[in-house]
Amino acid sequence: MSLPTLRCTCLVVFAALPLQQGGAAGVQDTALTIYSSAAPGAMSPDQYRPVPGGGSPSAASVPGYAVVRQERDVSLPAGRSPLRFTDVAALIDPTTVTFTSLTDPATRVLEQNFQFDLVSTEKLLNKYLDKPVTIERSGAATVAGTLLSATDGLVVRAGDGGITAVRDYAALRFPELPGGLMTQPTLLWDISAGKAGEQRARVSYQTGGITWWADYNLIFTAGRDANSGYVDLAAWVSIINQSGAGYTDARLKLVAGDVHRAEVALPPNMLRMTTQSVGAGAEGFVERAFDEFHLYTLGRRTSLPNNSTKQLELFDATRRVPAQRLFLYESGLAGFVSNEPLTDRNLGAGGGAKVDSYLEFRNDKASGLGVPLPAGRLRVSRVDAADGSLEFIGEDVIRHTPRDETVRVKLGSAFDVVGERRQVAFEIDTKARWMEEEIEVELRNHKAEAVEVQVRERLFRWAGWKLVSSSLPAQPIDARTLRFPVKVAADGRTVLRYRVRYSW
Repeated sequence: MSLPTLRCTCLVVFAALPLQQGGAAGVQDTALTIYSSAAPGAMSPDQYRPVPGGGSPSAASVPGYAVVRQERDVSLPAGRSPLRFTDVAALIDPTTVTFTSLTDPATRVLEQNFQFDLVSTEKLLNKYLDKPVTIERSGAATVAGTLLSATDGLVVRAGDGGITAVRDYAALRFPELPGGLMTQPTLLWDISAGKAGEQRARVSYQTGGITWWADYNLIFTAGRDANSGYVDLAAWVSIINQSGAGYTDARLKLVAGDVHRAEVALPPNMLRMTTQSVGAGAEGFVERAFDEFHLYTLGRRTSLPNNSTKQLELFDATRRVPAQRLFLYESGLAGFVSNEPLTDRNLGAGGGAKVDSYLEFRNDKASGLGVPLPAGRLRVSRVDAADGSLEFIGEDVIRHTPRDETVRVKLGSAFDVVGERRQVAFEIDTKARWMEEEIEVELRNHKAEAVEVQVRERLFRWAGWKLVSSSLPAQPIDARTLRFPVKVAADGRTVLRYRVRYSW
């Protein structure tokens, strides 16, 4: 026989706990410094959404962390007393908590407990086994008695000894909240104060479940030829908060850089900073060089509710940044390295037809930028002249990029520009310890305008090589890579042929 479905709309009622001596009160001031450890674009959008059922997230659901600093007014008696500090993040690292009295430095913490066993229907039922409860049933009499079991429904023994099994109920009533269960994560301190009265306390701690990255929106405009153009760039900060706490009207800082957790040090007055405004007006972000990292401080307060995604403008949109369209063709063994000569003539003899399309620009003042760019995602769009709509043409990610560096964005593969690579000659003399290989690369352009394609050839067969001949000039990139700039006329083709001699 199938069991009926258990439907429960629980109204849990309990007597409120009395405030402990030294309860927190007064105006709260919150400051938040977020350190990102999430790779831009690596998180699924599903992770931006609330945890199903409203539960607390796991520490690994959002890869990142923050340092939270809160100031509150507390009332303390002289001597030793307990103090409860509520509204802390569920994913707090209790070992990082510091407590400081700004009013009386002699006030100190003797003991600390972090209580995170939060109240729920299941936990209440477990705590009330062999204790009295009241069960309200839809359209039926109320059942009161001693709870014997909370497995497979509820089993209650009434005062007359009768046993009632309940599967479908509307509400549960409990006389009080049992000890050990909390309605919210709470820090409980044993405080020693030299004198009684109001004190201003500052508490700081690290919490997981919160991260940030930059999102860049680029609009590309074609230039005088297929390899040039301009971009308009807008930058936004995306902040994901699943730490188990909300932060209202908080002062916000973002740290860009790879901070080693074991060496994090936070006293900002200890280090020299240089400042540059990168936001809109006095309320935007201000960028500061901080040790080996960069701080972005928001000039206004903001709120970060729990289980939320917030976007803030990082800096003003920049117009008409000079950009280059790069077409790149390289063999399938571009990243291959061998510890011995590769004498198999068929290895890497051919190549695919794909020519990749990139967009690159300089992050310097001459281009209208020249600000440190935090790691993030770049989405590129272009206006469709037929109807004026903005259409998406590619996306990529960048690492933390200092000023005066080049930003390169991969857009995808070119449709009308294709390549073909083949081996046209191969000779080898194993006794004399040499071999020669001749490669031909044909590029075909089906566009109505000329293009320049960068052909990148990895000399993978051996580290000792010499370029014997080439139909086009070669540019060394590193010890085993050559680049050939190849111009291809509109609706035309160009053939590159080169020969390399390897010796060992």
